[in-house]
Amino acid sequence: MFFHFSAPGLGGGFVGVDVFFVISGFLIGGILWQELTQTGRLSLSHFYLRRFRRLAPAFVAMAVVTSVFAALILLPFEFRAFGKSLIAATVYLANVQFWREAGYFDTEADSKILLHTWSLSVEEQFYLAVPILMLALRHRPALLRGMLWLVFVTSTIACVALTPRWPSATFFLFPFRAWELLAGVLLAVEGQRRGWKWSFHPALSWVGIALLAGSIALVRAGDGFPGIQALFPVLGTALLIANGRQDNPVNRTLSARGPVFVGLISYSLYLWHWPVFTLSHYYREEYSGAVEAAAWMALAAVLAVLSWRYVELPFRRGLRISFPIALAGVGAASAVLLAIGAAAYLTDGAPARFRAETRVHIAASADFLQDTSRCTWRDTGPLAGLEVCEIGPEGAAPRVLIWGDSHLRAFMEGLALAAQETGTPGLLIWNAGCPPVFGVTKVETATTPAEDRACNTANPPMLAALPDLPGIERVLLIGRCGYYATGTGTGRDAENRIEIAPQPGSGLEGADGQAALMDAALRATVNTLRQHFNAVHVLRQVPEIPFYDSRTIARRLARGDAPDRTEAALSVPRTTVLDRVAQAEVPLISMDSERKITLIDSWPELCDADRCGVMKAGQALYFDNNHLTNTGARALRHLFTPFLSADTAPRTEAVAAP
Repeated sequence: MFFHFSAPGLGGGFVGVDVFFVISGFLIGGILWQELTQTGRLSLSHFYLRRFRRLAPAFVAMAVVTSVFAALILLPFEFRAFGKSLIAATVYLANVQFWREAGYFDTEADSKILLHTWSLSVEEQFYLAVPILMLALRHRPALLRGMLWLVFVTSTIACVALTPRWPSATFFLFPFRAWELLAGVLLAVEGQRRGWKWSFHPALSWVGIALLAGSIALVRAGDGFPGIQALFPVLGTALLIANGRQDNPVNRTLSARGPVFVGLISYSLYLWHWPVFTLSHYYREEYSGAVEAAAWMALAAVLAVLSWRYVELPFRRGLRISFPIALAGVGAASAVLLAIGAAAYLTDGAPARFRAETRVHIAASADFLQDTSRCTWRDTGPLAGLEVCEIGPEGAAPRVLIWGDSHLRAFMEGLALAAQETGTPGLLIWNAGCPPVFGVTKVETATTPAEDRACNTANPPMLAALPDLPGIERVLLIGRCGYYATGTGTGRDAENRIEIAPQPGSGLEGADGQAALMDAALRATVNTLRQHFNAVHVLRQVPEIPFYDSRTIARRLARGDAPDRTEAALSVPRTTVLDRVAQAEVPLISMDSERKITLIDSWPELCDADRCGVMKAGQALYFDNNHLTNTGARALRHLFTPFLSADTAPRTEAVAAP
């Protein structure tokens, strides 16, 4: 909770989930092993009855209350996604759902109200598998222990080895997290077998608490987690448990009334803190300061105490119910949650909740994901190792190549429609945040190290492939050149930074500054492309509208913010846009005048003499401050007709030199 509410010094606070996995494995694994060794059997009905009574009531209460608030404030596409995640969480597949959604254009975390249920899904998947394994091998305890150790070692190795390559999968999916729960299970099993008194030496507790404190202070979210970093909180927790009865200051502190009470309410606190955080952050956009953040944390704590006292305890201790009745009750409650989720999903998030003015920007906020059904990773051929998307008539040899960054992805729908209309087959190759030039590498704050590596390793194969693309006649470059030349975002993404550096041996090492490097890289790239293709076209970067974001504007309108605050974000003086791209467009205007490239200008469609804006014919054509929507891309598709049809007629407006 403190980590999510950005308390200082707790950058690794998310390792609390890893601590939870070990404790859960120790408690539940110990109960199962004790029953197995003492009775020679396992009662799955009694086990799952205990799980139902322990977990379901508080989860259902949180889910119902959260659904009410989600229906009141979430935008339609967000409410639709909430419905989908509610269904996944109810059937314990939330971790799979959020793994599938992870990526560059992932929905903002502050609208994923049930994101925290991924860990509950991992836990329940574990407790579907382990009791069945124990039951199957109940008469062969040595083999059972061996299987548990084998799975533990395999899962650990897989997590550590594959995190650098597949960080989202190793973070969310059960096979890569099973070792953390098994660490607790095996600790309980070996402790019971060997008759441990759970008291060894004070040093174990001190090392354990030091590992936890170090993890909370030093571990950072990103591509390196879980991986080897997760070993430290898991080991620290295991040491604390193993030495939990030893009389020392660490154990006395953890056994005090305050920490014990936090432990009692911890499940409810985990359930409630994330919806409180996400919904409050969603509605407020930003907290006013630490005092407000503390107030929201206090609300989460109060809800947790109420949930523990009036929901958890009565169902765990007060009500005597049989397994069939409990199963029927859980089934009925689950049906209600599934119905709520299905209603949100099947009605597309119930857009009728909002006024027409708001629905304009709601439509834009949901109009960005493109159809990638014709995109594949090439295994063979000159473009092997690259993701390539086909456009135009199917089955025909490609005649054009379009290369770019996320701006190309934003234009994909328009390019695909224009390619069909002109009968021109082509290939699209894009990489988010990756300048479409040869000879440079980049490091960006808005992307992960893995995404930076993907960019830096993708462009050299592009260069190597050029001689082996004989059917390609023309090439088009699309990118956010102003971003690369200045090294910073603007307006809403002004905090984003990108650093471009020359690759060794590229011939660009002498460039003085980032703008000069992009100038040199663009010129060198165009010269290289002209050696292999008949013509090179470049799309002038679409005007950036610094403070526009369709989701934010829609949220503001939905809660009745002042209209002037909204209107100010919809357009920007044309001179501001020109100043932003001045350095980046110097080489483009120069090469266009020398007829080395054909510059395609989108500005006449998006700007008048004085201002550039997101609105046209009552529609918002932008998704955020620098990407068009699919509607915008289709509306501007005619700009690409000359390129696709090899028509090099003059443009309607000459690009003025800055």
